[in-house]
Amino acid sequence: MPSRMENLGFWLSRTFASTKAKQSAWPYVPGTYFVSDPQAPVAVCTLGSVDLAPAIAADPPDGLCITGKVQTENIGIEKIIKNVISNPAIRYLICVGNEPPKHLTGATLVSLFKDGIDKNNRIPESPGMRPMLPNTSTQEVEAFRSQVEPIFLIGCTDVKEIHDKVRALAAQAPRRQTQEFQHPIGLEAAEVVERIIATGEVPERIKLDKAGYFVVNLENEIILVEHYSYKEKLLRIIEGHDARSIYLTIVRNGWVSKLDHAAYLGKELTKAELCIRHDLKYLQDGA
Repeated sequence: MPSRMENLGFWLSRTFASTKAKQSAWPYVPGTYFVSDPQAPVAVCTLGSVDLAPAIAADPPDGLCITGKVQTENIGIEKIIKNVISNPAIRYLICVGNEPPKHLTGATLVSLFKDGIDKNNRIPESPGMRPMLPNTSTQEVEAFRSQVEPIFLIGCTDVKEIHDKVRALAAQAPRRQTQEFQHPIGLEAAEVVERIIATGEVPERIKLDKAGYFVVNLENEIILVEHYSYKEKLLRIIEGHDARSIYLTIVRNGWVSKLDHAAYLGKELTKAELCIRHDLKYLQDGA
């Protein structure tokens, strides 16, 4: 059974990392991809091997359309589906690289091509932690499964071998006329999510977190976080070597109650950790 923090992470991914389209050009759903030739028939997914994608795209072989990683078995796979079905030129999807622990996106894609999704948008028999596609319809999944042939080379990180496979698949792909990119099934252009220019809050209007405030300090490569009430009473000191363990401890114990305060704290803890790693002076920013 997933932990409370895993459930929180999944909720945050659904709330703040929607896979709905944010642009009309292709790739339909934006992300960290390397587009070589939008009209080519082969897409490459490097699973959890982040550095492999730019290496493959650095000197792309003929036939390579797009290369990118996918580290999550839900939002990540949804992005692949929507970008593939919005470009009918893509006929093959090669999965290479190493599996991300727990998420197991490669094995999840194997299950997806085998069984699709069930009535609850879950990928049956996937060994991944949360193999759910909450923003994708059965119609989109079936379009994806019928459009592309999967080639599973999970564990392969040899760029030359991957390039050779791309060339071989491209050579056997049927010649196609120039493709017009299309919106994923059921999502019309009018439904494209608008882009909003971010603006900061005026400091005088910031509402204080009733749970208190935090002062971040560094001491001998340890991050020290002092938690105070607004009566200036020191409630506790949280210490750790990395930002993640500290902010998870704070969230888990309910010591922060506002989302903007949690975001600010995460930013400061990450900055503190980077200062330790790179031997820089840390100075806490105002809210």
